[in-house]
Amino acid sequence: MGPEKMKEIITDVLKDVDVVIGYKQGFDKLHATPCFINKAEQIEEIIWSPVCVQNLASFLPSLKAKKVGVVVKGCDSRTIVQYMQEGLIDRSKVVVVGIPCTGVVSVKKVLDKVNHQPIEDVVFEADGAILVKTPAGETKLSLADVSPDKCSTCLYPTPVVYDHLAAEPIKSVKAPEDVYKDVEEFEGKSLEERKVYWEKEFDRCIRCYACRNACPMCVCQDSCIAESRDPHWISQKSNLSEKFMFHMIHSIHLAGRCVECGECERVCPMGIPVNALKKKLNHDMKALYNYEPGVNPEDKPPMYTFSVEEKKIEEHKL
Repeated sequence: MGPEKMKEIITDVLKDVDVVIGYKQGFDKLHATPCFINKAEQIEEIIWSPVCVQNLASFLPSLKAKKVGVVVKGCDSRTIVQYMQEGLIDRSKVVVVGIPCTGVVSVKKVLDKVNHQPIEDVVFEADGAILVKTPAGETKLSLADVSPDKCSTCLYPTPVVYDHLAAEPIKSVKAPEDVYKDVEEFEGKSLEERKVYWEKEFDRCIRCYACRNACPMCVCQDSCIAESRDPHWISQKSNLSEKFMFHMIHSIHLAGRCVECGECERVCPMGIPVNALKKKLNHDMKALYNYEPGVNPEDKPPMYTFSVEEKKIEEHKL
């Protein structure tokens, strides 16, 4: 599916909105960047390919006063549903242009495959192969080998909510029971093994807050507990205990809210698998409340509701 159908849709949508958020070419052929379109002549800048990795729905809460069109993949669309559930957007002022997606690329994985050579050209072939041209020559890759981990367990290749769809819907071939198989395998390790693993990972954290800044559900950044001094819960020291504290708070604040878009992990400059923490909590939400974030606009997130007796939590026996 080329971008032509999407351009036709955006041309029509632009007549009724203040701005449309889409993708345009970045500084090289491996990178796309978000673009904000409010003039018809800008539509020609629009692109769509597996390099369009960013979750554009993240911009919606900050544009709540405007009527906005936004281009979303399946995983991104779950963000919109979660925003609707939490009252963070006015759905009547958002026009969703959905794109069925067969997978995107992890820029980090591609660069690793080509030894971080400068990218001269990238060509996506119909069979899923990727031709990456660098000064050292041409490398042929498979999209499946360089996709982020989230693509391997994606149950929603077609957006769960949309006003316009730029191609034919795609059904997932993934089994729902396989989504959290990695979480379950990790839980099979001993407590000490898990502690050692996360100590090693978090020791590399530089407290840059890129994971928080990119997260579409971290909507209270202006008063984030990581930087607040009233109350003063944690400091900005770069020692292991403070790093643990930040990541635990970040994850728990996303309990029942994380849509697994993978933005936190994508932007981490240290390559820490921070999305695994959120997946663990989503696994618990599924087991305890049979709830999956960002799927049904009529649902209420578990942490937004209260029941004296939860069906699967026998707190009176604790």
